[in-house]
Amino acid sequence: MFFSARRSWLDALYERSYRMQMGEVHLPGLDLYMVNNPALVRKVMDTDASDFPKSPLLGEALEPLLGESIFTTNGEQWRRQRDMMNPAFAQARLNVAFPVMRAATEDMMQRLAALPDGAEHDVEVEMTHVTADIIFRTIFSVPMEGEDARRIFEAFARFQALAPRLLLPSIYGVRWLVWPWDVWRSRRAAREIRGLLEKLIRPRYEAHVAGHPARHSDILQSFLQSTDPRTGQPFAFKELVDQVAMLFLAGHETSASALTWAAHLLANAPEVQQRMHDEVHAQLGDRPAAVADMKALELTRNVFRETLRLFPPVGFMARQASTNCPMRDKQVKEGATVVVAPWLIQRHREIWPEPDAFNPDRYANEGSREALKQGYLPFGMGPRVCLGAAFALQEATLILASLVRLYELRAVPGHVPQPVGRLTIRSANGVRLELHRRRDV
Repeated sequence: MFFSARRSWLDALYERSYRMQMGEVHLPGLDLYMVNNPALVRKVMDTDASDFPKSPLLGEALEPLLGESIFTTNGEQWRRQRDMMNPAFAQARLNVAFPVMRAATEDMMQRLAALPDGAEHDVEVEMTHVTADIIFRTIFSVPMEGEDARRIFEAFARFQALAPRLLLPSIYGVRWLVWPWDVWRSRRAAREIRGLLEKLIRPRYEAHVAGHPARHSDILQSFLQSTDPRTGQPFAFKELVDQVAMLFLAGHETSASALTWAAHLLANAPEVQQRMHDEVHAQLGDRPAAVADMKALELTRNVFRETLRLFPPVGFMARQASTNCPMRDKQVKEGATVVVAPWLIQRHREIWPEPDAFNPDRYANEGSREALKQGYLPFGMGPRVCLGAAFALQEATLILASLVRLYELRAVPGHVPQPVGRLTIRSANGVRLELHRRRDV
């Protein structure tokens, strides 16, 4: 199993994985349970979430980059961080963030306009660029451009590619198979990223500590002003870097993954793409998009929602049982890893009709309500549900609408993207599409 999964944990799945209610694998030093049953998923993620804190497995791989950020912490430390960070997300409110999203999207469209008409293009590169630019502007109030920004961008790509090589041996209890060279490269990429982020954060941190008036109203400024509601203490500098690194990674990596797969699905569903173009053209005409337009673009939003079902950016969520716990006919022991996998649940044969089909219309279908209630969790659920869900949905709606408004996306003959599970669901061979300028705009 280890050697079949070393490229991607998706490679270890079988057809029966998409039908089971609960599975178990016992590895050297690790008992792992895969939970697909909706009632058990809710127990682990929501109603009894305190009994199932985040597993340390993923944290080990991410700690060099994210430190003790809200993504990896548990218990009182997590609650303190969450309480301190909640006010910062006021800067991610949809009406506040929309101008930033639109400016970065317009820059993306200018980059695409420089390509020859009909050119073959790896859309994964562009989707990663635009989403990184959006979260960069939202955090720092500046666009992601210049040499430092390029180095952050490239170092994140290296860190992401190396993460599975460090994570899988830990999961399978064979840490001795980790190459020291990979550990060194991963830690080097993490140090480079954090060094560049510190370079951006430190001047504003020192200005804030010195009592200088704020020049920006962004997420970093909100982090600087946040205090622990119990002690009144602000974030220390290292904590600040931890949270910014986490937000930058989570804020662009997940959206880039989903947007890339959305473009792939649209290129292979020309009828849906044409309907989406017609919707965008009817709503916007020749004027720039406004925040009020986003809710009116129902099909566009549903295309992204369906993409999140088929290609959830975070394909699995690992928790650790803090007590002995019976589940179905199994006795989950304290310390065991319990995995909830949106990739499996959102394609489960007993929950979804036509589970592998791309059908954005299912979200306007009354008959899909129960499946959505039981088996749709791309943003997680319970107390650790993603705070950026609304931000991501608006961002994606704007980017996809802008893209299909001006371009027809066509699949490249013979190119079949190969999904792999790394930190997010990416393609091992890229997602190459032809971009043809529309003549009716």
